[in-house]
Amino acid sequence: MNKRVYTKEKVDSIYQKKNTLKIVVLIVATVIAAGSIYYTNTLVKELKEREKSFVSLYAKTIEMVANQEGDDIPFLFHELIVPNNNIPVILTNSFGDYLQHRNLELEKYSEEKRAQVIEEELEEMRAAYEPIEIVLRNPNTGMVAGYQFVYYKNSFLLTQLQYYPFVQLSIIAVFVLLTYTVFSYSRRAEQNRVWIGMAKETAHQLGTPLSSLMAWLEFFRSDPERYDPAIIKELDKDISRLEMITARFSSIGSVPTLKKEDLYYILRSTLNYLEKRISTKVKVSLHADQSNINAMINRPLFEWVIENICKNAVDAMGGIGSISIQLSTEKDKVFIDITDTGKGIPKSKVSQVFTPGYTTKKRGWGLGLSLAQRIIENYHQGKLFVKQSEVDVGTTFRIVLFMEQPVPEHQAPEAQPAVAATK
Repeated sequence: MNKRVYTKEKVDSIYQKKNTLKIVVLIVATVIAAGSIYYTNTLVKELKEREKSFVSLYAKTIEMVANQEGDDIPFLFHELIVPNNNIPVILTNSFGDYLQHRNLELEKYSEEKRAQVIEEELEEMRAAYEPIEIVLRNPNTGMVAGYQFVYYKNSFLLTQLQYYPFVQLSIIAVFVLLTYTVFSYSRRAEQNRVWIGMAKETAHQLGTPLSSLMAWLEFFRSDPERYDPAIIKELDKDISRLEMITARFSSIGSVPTLKKEDLYYILRSTLNYLEKRISTKVKVSLHADQSNINAMINRPLFEWVIENICKNAVDAMGGIGSISIQLSTEKDKVFIDITDTGKGIPKSKVSQVFTPGYTTKKRGWGLGLSLAQRIIENYHQGKLFVKQSEVDVGTTFRIVLFMEQPVPEHQAPEAQPAVAATK
């Protein structure tokens, strides 16, 4: 059977392709939206010209009716003036006084209200288009006897057409967003179930050799004269470490129990463990604004977060530099700032550091910081983010925790994110 092997390069390629696909989809959607709006605007312009021509013909017909008499007058009145049942128009005299209107639907208003509505419509028409002038002449002398003006605005159909692409694109966008949300949730739930299953199986598989090691440890302890106590002590430490790792993997996918813990004590203990396993050229310091700073945490998972961040800091410094951890409080929150003197993160990359697969190491998988953020935000209802970073100066990560039990977000245990690896 062929096994599918995922290398770091392949994982990086997968995430790169996903980002490229998102950009391509965004560009295509933008082109479609721009094309739809452009085409609709072209139609609107043509219809505007057509309605303007129709209103001009309407005005010329009124002018002809007013200035001439003949057998064709009834025909012109019924064929050109009466059929205008779409374009709102108002006819005024040369002083701007209302004379008559068409297509304003004033029947639903009272007599007192109609004058106000007409004036409001007239102001709107004046702002929309220049009026069309009607020249009144004396039928006997042909001299100019006065003027009238036809004001108009877009028909209801034309107004609808102007907003149609925006309404259409909004509906499509909402539909696509809902579809994408449902699909993403389903995909994440499936991925989480796989990760949780892997984590649980890893913890189960570790249980068997761990039990054997514990039995061997007891056997060695039963004969201290024959076996070196120093070796037994180190073996005990390794077993304790394996038990902690097993507990961490077992916690993935389950709702962890949060207890009020002394953060300074836990951080000091974690740093003592790390100092013996990292470069001696890295100086680690811990500071606190006050003593007895407590927060609601799950100790095994929280220690995992601190280890991941500190190990990433050591890698960023190339094994030479300093790591400073500052504990502070504000109201019901605790802030843990972890600062290193590493190479820093470019501003363009800050938003990507918690993305699974993002790493600057040749042999890294880019899962440590993603795991740390998920543990803090999904299990502790806190926050983990890059507080500040400057290239060639260093980076500060901030963890925000609660002193009391936070209100948990509604999410099923099996939907909890899980990653069984470090960066």
